[in-house]
Amino acid sequence: MFLQRIGNKGIRLGTLFDRAAARHPASFVILDHDLEIAPQLGRRPTLTELAGLIDDFASRLWSVGARPGDHVVVHKSDGFDISLLACAVARIGAIPVLLSPKLEGETVAVLLRRVGRPYLVTDQSKLENSLPAEVLEVSRQVLLTSGEYPGATPFADLADAPRVPAVTMPVDHPTLITHTSGTTGIPKLAVHTGKSFQARYRPQATVVAAAVRRSEPIAVHVSFVHSRMFTAMPISIMQGHPLIILRDDDPKTVADLFVQVPPGFIEAHPNTFLRWEVLADDPRGPLANVKYFSSTFDAIHPRTVNRLLQASRRKGRRFAQAYGQSEVGPIAGRTYSLKDGADFNGRCVGVPFPGMTGVRVVSRDGKPPTKENPGFIEVRSDGRIVTYLGEHQRWEKQVNDGWWRMGDVGYRTKRGCLHLLDREVDEIPGVQSTLEIEDKLFTRVPELIEVIIVPGHDGVPVPVVCTRDNKPLDQVAWQSAVAGLPPMADPVQWRLEDLPQTATTKIKRLELARLLTQDPADVAGSPQAAPSA
Repeated sequence: MFLQRIGNKGIRLGTLFDRAAARHPASFVILDHDLEIAPQLGRRPTLTELAGLIDDFASRLWSVGARPGDHVVVHKSDGFDISLLACAVARIGAIPVLLSPKLEGETVAVLLRRVGRPYLVTDQSKLENSLPAEVLEVSRQVLLTSGEYPGATPFADLADAPRVPAVTMPVDHPTLITHTSGTTGIPKLAVHTGKSFQARYRPQATVVAAAVRRSEPIAVHVSFVHSRMFTAMPISIMQGHPLIILRDDDPKTVADLFVQVPPGFIEAHPNTFLRWEVLADDPRGPLANVKYFSSTFDAIHPRTVNRLLQASRRKGRRFAQAYGQSEVGPIAGRTYSLKDGADFNGRCVGVPFPGMTGVRVVSRDGKPPTKENPGFIEVRSDGRIVTYLGEHQRWEKQVNDGWWRMGDVGYRTKRGCLHLLDREVDEIPGVQSTLEIEDKLFTRVPELIEVIIVPGHDGVPVPVVCTRDNKPLDQVAWQSAVAGLPPMADPVQWRLEDLPQTATTKIKRLELARLLTQDPADVAGSPQAAPSA
């Protein structure tokens, strides 16, 4: 009934917290950090307090001239206030454009020019340490969440702005712009509408409602600029769950918080769950109460799934994996239990959501797609973005009679299960699936915390590995692990923090391959490479 009632209205970010507070006035949000725009609220603000904060900052934006349809770019130091500011922008009918704090300053400048003289919300630290001076010239006005800077206006100076009523925009109007991962170059700006967000919301809200009781906390560690935050957040607060928002994924800090407030549902990036494998050994049981783990961003390794499920003590516990993309939202999904073990086929990413999404695999050579001859994965969803801002022709190239080309290759089984083998750009001749090999290596070498297979300068696959605590790789264990796998070069060991990553902690494989092929001798002996045994 709830889904049907809001279905025609779309996701309305501007009044989201008002409506959630009206439904669940006693609910609150638990933070692991202070809000830069409102440190006085502490780390357990109520939904009512956050609704008031959003209203306040929406009015401050209105006071400087921001109006419905205007673009407001938010690029500031990391924190949940990024997501709250997006709601404030949407409240006055303007369009929030969220740029990751991890983006390089020059990339931000390129995207600002693509938007076309937007308002820019940033902070003193970004202007002093990473953003080029030209951002002041290409922005209509620069607003600061903290500090001072010549030519910029601190939000603090606008604190007495009179409140203005919320503006309701049509469901097909742009409601949020996020950027793609940028694993293959300058990120694209994905334009979402209230209607497209609602289409993404429905399957995920249904899963959460069935998985855990309303009184149980939901923990979220998701990039604050990612579209996933804007479905995960509404699901939690509209259903009345206490919401745990994590900025940092340090296992010790997370364990301490989860012991105090045990979550029943956790949503996080795959690499975050990988870091949290160690929580399974914590005698306090920080994951003991988790009924559902969920991830929608990238490949999740079987070893990680099994370790997390072992750490929970709930009956019927599950790990839910959804296959999707920023441009279309979740498309297919499946769940895992302890019965699946640690060596299940991680390349199976599930089946489409009935009545909501569709999947087909298109042949590349006229022959039926199979594991040995994978095809292009294409999908249908009402959650698809309506364009790439400033690059509509690029968007059109990925649409074929309503089907969206994902950029991945795979095949479907007779039962309709979708198997994802690789990204098109990451395929290596002679290797069926780099992802499948990585899954096997994770299972066979427990000390690995990352392994990425990229082509070397001679085309031979090169495994780039990272180990827990940067310990030297056990070469005997490695040789045993690679037995029966396609031929590969010797592993190159790096520190995890030195690998090029996106805002959602995906490894930029093309960039990593470029670094390796520039001069293999230099890379292997550089400060970035950790010693091997």
